[in-house]
Amino acid sequence: MSIAAIKSLYIDGEWVTPAEREAVINPADESLIAEAPVGGIEEMDAAIAAARMAFDRGPWPRMPVAARQAKLTEFLDAIDRRKAEIVDLIVAEAGATRMLADYLQYGIPMQHARHMVAIASRPAVTPLPVETTPNAQGTITLGAGVISREPMGVVAAITPYNFPFFLNVGKVIPALAVGCTVVLKPSPYTPFEALLLGQIAEEVGLPKGVLNVVTGGIEAATLLTTDKRVDLISFTGSDKVGAMIQAQAAPTLKRCLMELGGKSALIVRPDANLMQAAMTGASYCTHAGQGCALLTRHLVHNSVRADYVEMLKGMIGHLKIGNPADPSVTFGPLIREVARTRTESYVDIALSEGATLVTGGKRPAGLERGYYYEPTLFDNVSNASRLAQEEVFGPICAVIGYDSDEEAIALANDSEFGLSGGIFSADVGRAYEMALQIRTGGVSINGGSGRMSSHAPFGGIKRSGYGREYGEEGLNEFTYVKTIGFHGG
Repeated sequence: MSIAAIKSLYIDGEWVTPAEREAVINPADESLIAEAPVGGIEEMDAAIAAARMAFDRGPWPRMPVAARQAKLTEFLDAIDRRKAEIVDLIVAEAGATRMLADYLQYGIPMQHARHMVAIASRPAVTPLPVETTPNAQGTITLGAGVISREPMGVVAAITPYNFPFFLNVGKVIPALAVGCTVVLKPSPYTPFEALLLGQIAEEVGLPKGVLNVVTGGIEAATLLTTDKRVDLISFTGSDKVGAMIQAQAAPTLKRCLMELGGKSALIVRPDANLMQAAMTGASYCTHAGQGCALLTRHLVHNSVRADYVEMLKGMIGHLKIGNPADPSVTFGPLIREVARTRTESYVDIALSEGATLVTGGKRPAGLERGYYYEPTLFDNVSNASRLAQEEVFGPICAVIGYDSDEEAIALANDSEFGLSGGIFSADVGRAYEMALQIRTGGVSINGGSGRMSSHAPFGGIKRSGYGREYGEEGLNEFTYVKTIGFHGG
């Protein structure tokens, strides 16, 4: 079955055809990719019931870890056999450039996924120290115990449109690896990158109900976030929607893992290698600015700010804007017209607030179809401005000047978000000391390790959310801790 031929939802090991379908559009040229099935309350209810039954009575949570690892390795191998098809879909559905689709949107999540499967064999049961305690009989009780990590249960995985395959795999695999069952609900803009996982589940023979994939609108999503049969919600998206989901989950006291927005700061000290700093700074244009962890506030020492701005302007000026189906294109479209209109509104806001437009700030000429917007750079931005404080989710960067390390740290922390960050400095020790003072989930010094480590947990604080993805910390988020005590007399 090809992706374009998917007309049904994957529920309880079967393909269920809902009454409704809607068009899925290629954001690069506004052409029709295919019509996707749209689930409603009935389909979502069936998916939740299937996941609940599979967890409570099915074999998956009770399998030896090695058996789950073997099945998930088979699952990932089946995905890899379809890599070319999936990369093409990421380009068409999410509007990612071909390089981005191949390396970051496909390669990195598959690397993470295989690591998650491998570390699922970490000890789920660990001993507590042996202790002696006086008892009421006047003797000494010899006691011991263990901590057992056990699967949370039914997981609702809700994913956005910007990195859909990445996040679908990033939530489904660790949840399944520890023995949970999953209902995956993708963005209506990018449904096929989720539905294909149903095809893979069917191909490799995952037990019925272990993975269910249901699309749908607000009603279906609300059932997923409020139903008492769901034990945990793993959500990636905006802080505003995250707050709504948290409120919806509150009456049933579900655990929530929230990976939300960001307005991350890149600090450029006066001794920094400006060329390297600007190369990292230009990454705010990645995926047309549609990334929660992108460095969109550049805090640059005033003694080097003019030079930095010129370097950054030059770099983004060499980006080739166009349809990402062309391998030479390095900058693609926003996902829909609503995203482009939002980006345009922030240009108007920035100008009204007194910021200086360095480059960009308009729709590119010659691209009549597709949701394109030029990479945009502002200088002389106030950190108190809306441009500096609100997440645009489009290709706009704000350069803010500073005069001391203390001021840079204060500016970095003066944000409702706290997801990512970066520092460039020849004095690595001082950069490290500054990194310890920044209130954010991660900081890269001089570009960091150059890769997204499978061992490193990812997540934020404040309005950037809570909980961690990836690494052992991310795996353990899908478990709860049970303490079992016993004594020897």
